[in-house]
Amino acid sequence: MGVENFGNAAAGSKRAAKRARVLLAARLETDSGEIEARLRDLSQKGALIECHQIPPVGSEVVFVRGATRVPARVAWAGENRIGLEFHREIDEHEVFVQLGKRPAPRPVSFTRPSLSRATSDSALTARAWGATVGLTLPESDG
Repeated sequence: MGVENFGNAAAGSKRAAKRARVLLAARLETDSGEIEARLRDLSQKGALIECHQIPPVGSEVVFVRGATRVPARVAWAGENRIGLEFHREIDEHEVFVQLGKRPAPRPVSFTRPSLSRATSDSALTARAWGATVGLTLPESDG
């Protein structure tokens, strides 16, 4: 589903890391096997996970979401929810990948040494795509 609040820590929050609310499929690898889960909240330092099988507090797990695999410790557990503390911070790019966001884009227009004038990313992409399918697209300002 959607993403909320990444980049804006809640006012008065005691958390040092910015968190993003999400609802995404995830998986936990434990000593007793895999647990299907839902990722509800994500930061560079940890995650809030919703699952029916609750690993014990203090147990070691591996959080898996797409290509991201992070060893973690179960910091707390409640009814169908656990808090994970990652053993290493995941970088911001990994967080953005999980949230379906892209890092901040380059300015709309820029100049490359091989081009005599500013060209938009979309125009360059269109020309590159055209070349792959055998079309020559006219140059434009974007």
